[in-house]
Amino acid sequence: MLKVSEILRVKGNTLYTATPDTQVSVAISTMSEQDIGSLVIMESGMLAGMLTFREIMRHLDQNEGNVGETTIRAIMDDAPVSVSPNTSAEEVQRLMLDKHARYIPVMDGPTLLGVISFYDMAQAIVAAQQFENNMLKAYIREWPMDSASGNP
Repeated sequence: MLKVSEILRVKGNTLYTATPDTQVSVAISTMSEQDIGSLVIMESGMLAGMLTFREIMRHLDQNEGNVGETTIRAIMDDAPVSVSPNTSAEEVQRLMLDKHARYIPVMDGPTLLGVISFYDMAQAIVAAQQFENNMLKAYIREWPMDSASGNP
């Protein structure tokens, strides 16, 4: 069974975080420059929230396209669902669909290990299916012949 820890290992462990008091304009610049869709919001070493393009778009819509002096705290999701390294890929899929979450932080107790995105999940599932497909093809090639009929 595919685990979150394996997905993170393949993805790498670059982390992008901000504090709740960071201005939204700075967060937008960071997300744009790094080509990322989310920031994990940490405060005093603890997970405080998530900021994704969804919250930013909602804020822009409500403020006629102006970011202003708003801080992340005012617009972030302050109750994000998180998973552990031992969470199964199937559980992450379920959470993403149930919670409409495209980005889920991975926590080992209070320690942030990374973020699993919807894209990461899709990539992992395709890779797992490809592996399974290759294994089945190898198995079929090794299928013993029925000596009496010559048929597999």
